[in-house]
Amino acid sequence: MAYKGELSPEYRIANNRPAVFAFYRKDISIPITLRANVAYGMLRAADANVTGENNNALPLPAFRQASMSGSVLEAAGIVEYNFLEYRNRRDKIHFTPYVFAGVAPFLSSVKTDGPQPGFKVSATRLGFAIPAGVGLKLALSRHWNLGLETGARKAFTDLLDNVSEQSPVLANKHDQDWYFLTGVSVSYTFYKIPCPESYKQNPKLLR
Repeated sequence: MAYKGELSPEYRIANNRPAVFAFYRKDISIPITLRANVAYGMLRAADANVTGENNNALPLPAFRQASMSGSVLEAAGIVEYNFLEYRNRRDKIHFTPYVFAGVAPFLSSVKTDGPQPGFKVSATRLGFAIPAGVGLKLALSRHWNLGLETGARKAFTDLLDNVSEQSPVLANKHDQDWYFLTGVSVSYTFYKIPCPESYKQNPKLLR
């Protein structure tokens, strides 16, 4: 998981922290899958890591010298669109790329620190985000699947890092925060095979 906001204006690979997630998928048609998702991850960022051209220090981060660390707990409802029928047993390769979007309430707990007045803040907040991204599913067998997914979460708040409440000289309250989640997953598929009507009417045929 990674954060983007006042203390990290661009996505930085170095800001990635550990995260875990669990999900339940249900295929409602060949291209459409519904998913319930719970994720928990860590966040961090610091003005000291923000640089400009030729790795020169930028004036605002160099003056502010703030940093943040914390966590996000997310519960999401997601719709996936699969481009291929990856569970078709007639195909030799069972995979599909997909795109997804959804809604995600979240609970964040973040501590922000810095030498400037008002930057020592520790807060727990409820928020709302829109997750969207891309992924790849690979059917390893009839039941087991491997997945790779990366997505962005637009948080409808500028308080994820506790910075926007500070002086407008030190923060841009009009630029909302983001967080990102990238991961590898292993899942198990449960099958439900309907019983044909002829067998329902005459169970002796099953003997």
